[in-house]
Amino acid sequence: MNKKIILFFSLFIAFTSQAQLKKITLEDGVLQQGRKFGADKLTGFQWIPNTNKYVYYTDAWTKMMSATTTDSKASELATLSEINSALGTKLRNFSGVEWIDASTILVSENGKYYTYSLTSKSGKSIQETAETAENQTFDKAKQNLAFTEGNNLFFFNKNKEKITVTNESNKGIVSGQTISRNEFGISGGIFWSPKYSYLAFYQKDETEVADYPLLDINETPGKLVSIKYPMIGQKSEKPRVGIYNLSTGKTVFIKPKNNADDYLTNLSWTPDEKYVLIAELNRGQNDMCLNVYDANSGAFVRTILNETSDKWVEPEHDAFFPNEKSNNFVWHSEKDGFQNLYYYSIDGKLIKKLTNNKFPAREIISANTAGTEIYFKATGANPTNMLVYKVDLKGKQTLITKDEGVHNVAISSDYNWIFDEFSNHSTPSKSLLYNKSLKATTLLESKNKYDGYEMGTAEIKTIKAADGTTDLYTRLIKPSNFDPNKKYPVMVYVYGGPHAQMITNSYLDGANLWMYWMAEQGYLVFTVDNRGSDNRGFAFESVIHGKCGTNEIEDQIKGVDYLKSLPYVDGNRLAVHGWSYGGFMTSSLMLRKPDAFKVGVAGGPVVDWKWYEVMYGERYMDTPAENQKGFDEASVLNYVKDLKGKLLLIHGTSDDVVVEQHNLALVKKFVEAGKQVDFFPYPMHKHNVTGKDRVHLMTKVLNYIIDNNK
Repeated sequence: MNKKIILFFSLFIAFTSQAQLKKITLEDGVLQQGRKFGADKLTGFQWIPNTNKYVYYTDAWTKMMSATTTDSKASELATLSEINSALGTKLRNFSGVEWIDASTILVSENGKYYTYSLTSKSGKSIQETAETAENQTFDKAKQNLAFTEGNNLFFFNKNKEKITVTNESNKGIVSGQTISRNEFGISGGIFWSPKYSYLAFYQKDETEVADYPLLDINETPGKLVSIKYPMIGQKSEKPRVGIYNLSTGKTVFIKPKNNADDYLTNLSWTPDEKYVLIAELNRGQNDMCLNVYDANSGAFVRTILNETSDKWVEPEHDAFFPNEKSNNFVWHSEKDGFQNLYYYSIDGKLIKKLTNNKFPAREIISANTAGTEIYFKATGANPTNMLVYKVDLKGKQTLITKDEGVHNVAISSDYNWIFDEFSNHSTPSKSLLYNKSLKATTLLESKNKYDGYEMGTAEIKTIKAADGTTDLYTRLIKPSNFDPNKKYPVMVYVYGGPHAQMITNSYLDGANLWMYWMAEQGYLVFTVDNRGSDNRGFAFESVIHGKCGTNEIEDQIKGVDYLKSLPYVDGNRLAVHGWSYGGFMTSSLMLRKPDAFKVGVAGGPVVDWKWYEVMYGERYMDTPAENQKGFDEASVLNYVKDLKGKLLLIHGTSDDVVVEQHNLALVKKFVEAGKQVDFFPYPMHKHNVTGKDRVHLMTKVLNYIIDNNK
C-alpha cells in the first residue's frame, strides 16, 4: 500500500478514536466519582456469622447475594421487596443490615427495628423509638436499645419497657451524646457492658460554654439558632461518665480525677464487666493518664500508664481486649514517635510492646477467636499505603495484604478466611479472598470506568521539605493531551493540616474527579502533603505546634519552587485553593507569600485561631495567654495589606465548625485596608457545601480561577 495512504489512514484512525472519547463534565466530577465512575466491588460485603459464607448486594443494594469460600458463584439469598412485604416496611436498600445469627438479620426503618429470618422468610418488630429519639445503640444481644431524647438518656429493655436513665431539666447537661466535639476518637456517647449488666455514657455540662448565634434565614423574620461553641482559652464543657446498673436502677458518676475540665476519653469495658477504663487528658493536652474505675461503685482503682509531651498527647483509641476471658488489653501509643501497639495487664504491667514500627498503626480490626493474634491497619514503609498486618502476643508481625495500595478487609468468624478489597495507582478495585495460609484467590477485578473518556494522568513524586531533609509526597495531574512543549497554568490544591492526607496509593491517588476535569481545561493540578499532615509519625506532624501555618507555608513554597523548575509550567499563572485548614493555608499563602500565587479561593478558612474551638485549637496552638506570639503570627488578619492577587472567600452561613466570624472579620479588615476581594456565602450550609449545591460551589471556585488566572 502507498505510504501516503497508510499515513492518512493512521492519522484518520487516531483522529476518529480521539473524537469518539467522551468528556467528563464538571457535574460528573463533583457527583459521580463514586457513582457512575465507581469501581465494580462486592458492595456491602459481610461474612455470615459462624459459616464460610458471605453476602454482598446488587441492583442498587436491593438484592442480597450469597456465596461460599469453596464456590464463589453467587445465588440470590433475599430481596428487599420480599423483606418489605413480610415486615410491612418501605426499606429502600440493605444498607445498615446487621447479622443476629447465621439465618437472621436486623433491619431498621425510622427508629423501628425488626428481625428477619432468611430461612422462614418472616420477621417481627423488636423495638421502636419515637421520632425524637437519636443515637440509638443496641447491646451486643440486640435486646436492650439505648437512645437519647433531647439532652437525656433512656433505653427500652427486652420487654419494651422504657427506662429513664437521666432526667435533667437543665438543657446544658447533656447525656448519651458525643463530647469534646468528636475529638480524641470519640464518635458516640453510649457504651453497653459486654454482658449488658451496665450502661455507661458520657455526660457533659456545657452550661458555662458560650452560646454562639447562627442565623436561620428560612424563618420570617430570620431566627437566631444558638449552639454551644467553646472558643480557645474560654470556658469549656465539663465531662463526667455515668454508669447505670440495670439490676439496681442506680447510676454512679465518674468525674475527672485532676481538674473539672480535663477530658474523659476512650472509654472501654473489661470483658468481665468489673472495670471501666478511661483516658483522662488535661486541658493543655500534654498529660494523659489511663485510669481504671470500679464499674459498680465508680471508685478510682489505679492509673495504668501516664504519658506526657512538650507538644501534645492525643489518645485516639480505646483499650482493646483480644480475649473475652482476660482483662489484658492492647493500647495504642505514639510515645516512641509512631503509633505502636502495647500489651498491658489490668494491673498496669507492660507485658509486651507488640509492634516496633517506624510507621503508624492506624487501627485495630479485631483479634482471632483465641485472642492470640491481633489484626490491624498500618501504612507500612510507604506512607501512601494502608495495609493490613497481624501480630501475635510475642510480637511476631506478619503482613497480610501482599499488594501495595489502600486496603479494607473483613475477616470470617473462624479467622480462616480474609476478604480483601483494595485499589492503587493502577488498579481501580480488586477483591481477593485469602485462606488460612494467606493464599489469595481473585473474586472480582473492576474494569476501568474511565475508559472511553478524556482522562489525564497523575504523577506521584517526592520533593524535599523546607528543612532540606524530609521527603514530601506530591501529585501532579496533567491533561490527556499534555504537551511538554507548552506552558501550563497550575492550580495548587491544599489542605495541609493534621489528620488529613491528600495523596494516597489508591485509584486516582486520592484526588477528586473534578481535578481531572480542571486538567482538561488546560491546567496542571498540583498537591503536596506538607509537614503537619497525616500518617508520617509524631515528629513530622507536630512541627505545627504553637505556630500553625509557618512550616506548612514554607513546605508549600517548596512545592511552588518545584513547579517553577518544570519547563512546561507557567510560573506567572499559579492559583491556590483549599477548604477549612486548606482555606487557612490558601488565605495565608495569598497574604504571607503574596508573589507566589496570582489567584486564590479560600473556603471556610480559619482566620484567627482565637475564634476556633477548644479541643482541636488548644492542642495545636495552646491559648493566647500561653502563646500570643504564635497567635499573632498565624492570624491572617495581620497580613491583609500585603495582598496582591485576586482572592475569593467562601463560607457556609451556618458553619458550626469554623464559624463565619472568621471570614467576615477578614472581609472587614480588607475593607479597612482599602483592598478589594470577593466574597460568596452559601446560605444555610454548614462547614461543607454538600448535595447538588456542591456543583454550584465547584463551578464558582474553578471558574474564578480560570477567569482570573490569565
